[in-house]
Amino acid sequence: MMMQGIRKAGQGFLGKLVIAVMFGFLIISFAIWGVGDIFRGYGRNEVARIGKTEIGLEQMRTAYQNELQNLIRQQRRQISPEMARALGLDRQVLSRMISEATLDQTAQSMRLAVSDETIRNLIFDDPNFRDASGQFSSARFNELLRSNGYTEQSYVALQRATILRQQISEMLVGGLTAPLALQEIGNRLRNEKRSVTFARMPASAAGEIAAPTEDQLKSFFNDRKIAFRAPEFRTADVLAISAEALADPAKVTDEEAKARYEAVKAQRFTSAETRTVQQIAFPNAEEALAAKAKIDGGETFDEIATERNVAFNDLTLGTFTREQMFDPAVREAAFALDEGSVSAPVTGAFGTVLLRVTKVDSAHVRPFEEVAAEVKQELATSRAASQIADLHDKIEDQRASAKPLAEIAKEFNLKLRSAGPMSANRTRPDGTQEEALPGGDATVQAIFRSDIGVDNEAIRLPRDTGYVWFDVTKIDPARERSFDEVKAEVETQWRADETAAKLAAKARELVERLDKGESFDAVAASAGLTIETAADLGRQDQRPELPATVVSQVFGTVAGKSNSAAGAEGGRVLFKVDSATVAPYVRTTQEAGNFERLLSSSISEDILLQYVAKRQAELGVSINEAAFRNATGGAQN
Repeated sequence: MMMQGIRKAGQGFLGKLVIAVMFGFLIISFAIWGVGDIFRGYGRNEVARIGKTEIGLEQMRTAYQNELQNLIRQQRRQISPEMARALGLDRQVLSRMISEATLDQTAQSMRLAVSDETIRNLIFDDPNFRDASGQFSSARFNELLRSNGYTEQSYVALQRATILRQQISEMLVGGLTAPLALQEIGNRLRNEKRSVTFARMPASAAGEIAAPTEDQLKSFFNDRKIAFRAPEFRTADVLAISAEALADPAKVTDEEAKARYEAVKAQRFTSAETRTVQQIAFPNAEEALAAKAKIDGGETFDEIATERNVAFNDLTLGTFTREQMFDPAVREAAFALDEGSVSAPVTGAFGTVLLRVTKVDSAHVRPFEEVAAEVKQELATSRAASQIADLHDKIEDQRASAKPLAEIAKEFNLKLRSAGPMSANRTRPDGTQEEALPGGDATVQAIFRSDIGVDNEAIRLPRDTGYVWFDVTKIDPARERSFDEVKAEVETQWRADETAAKLAAKARELVERLDKGESFDAVAASAGLTIETAADLGRQDQRPELPATVVSQVFGTVAGKSNSAAGAEGGRVLFKVDSATVAPYVRTTQEAGNFERLLSSSISEDILLQYVAKRQAELGVSINEAAFRNATGGAQN
């Protein structure tokens, strides 16, 4: 009998498609690419073989292109083949297909099967295939299949394979729950809180560092030559077009701007009236009426709240526009009150209440004069956006005729930028930082993947707002620098290392004194340090005075003991762990339930990884590298 979990896991049409690839991505991290002898040259049209199953070249190409198009739709920008390979998309797709083939053969060897009736019921029960009356619609079924690239036969085959893979998963990890001991360890790691007493030791606490000799610096340099290598520097011409850069607000007339302002005024430039509302709840209308009578007789709203043990912080519901208050009775009463006045008893969705409005901010319309520049910029940018595609095509025509970017920029009156020389992290030879490039890191990475004289593909800016072209004009290869070139850097680094070593030694002495029983006050005073404390410190917390390196060391130190850790700006932090507490692990809470499910899911995935790896080793996996590269558009070696 088919397992109930299978039907629940694959209810939706899109859900079924996701489940179909679920197992493949479990082995993205599995080292099928690390086995040295799986790449072989055999059948030209065979990308991979798993046991008796073959993954054909066209099958691989179709799967890869579908995945690439999905990624492009998700990112909403063009992704070049080079970028897709850098992301590992080609190998991820092949990993998924190998994993699916492995599980399919396993199902065959176990003689698992799915009846036609089960498939039929799944399709007929899928709400995505129903018409407006809630009945199964064959027309909608066929339409959805065509739009997703399936025939009826291929879709049925996909569902059959998906269910069988799920059966194997259920047999392996169905109902698996993380052990209680592991849950408790996880609870401690997530929820443990520590209190510490600490003192920051600045770099100056290391004392005087004697000036180094020439021989000391040379020896330091020779031991760390690689650290002082000059990285590769590149210089490039960069031409960018974007709606923002091409926009000319001066060409937008006042009349055009006013027309646009009137069209969007209600949505963009009008702030609705808001009211800050307080309430006191009553068990019945009689008690509410009695409280209102007291207020009318001279008592205050706050005094009534005190009498009814309502904390001040619990009085205020919040600040709302009319639309934001979902209870009609409370909404109408609140927006009928004057500021500071108290309502008659109001019977709303959650009982009877008295309301008070403490603040009223009236509706406000920003005048045209205040937003004219903003509106003109918006109109100009919108108009420029419509010119981007045309200008892109004209620039591409010029690029096709081998015109350099400098001439193209001059012809179209565009600004050409010379970027660099810079390293891959935009550092210049003098240590300063190159200003960010249009397109950000994607442009920098493309520059460092290219070469001089290469006709580079335009980079599309996010949200289709423009394009970036570049030409690499100069490459300064990485090289070793001489001692004389970097002497100043060597001395700076030598001094930093000496300071850190002396500071660490001094901190060790202070820690030894603390662990021998001296009070933190006395030890800190002897070193001229200021004492600070931190309570309820979590393992993932970061505070300006306690960076992540210090917090990590705090949680690696036994409660009651002392230690030190590297701090900010070359200093250290001396600390003592005063206490370490963790609330008891109560399995009945929602948080514990969520954590148990997450931990159990992680263990299940690990088991599936191991099972798939074992089955692949038993079946044998071989991959034709040439066919794989052919299918995914990779360069041939």
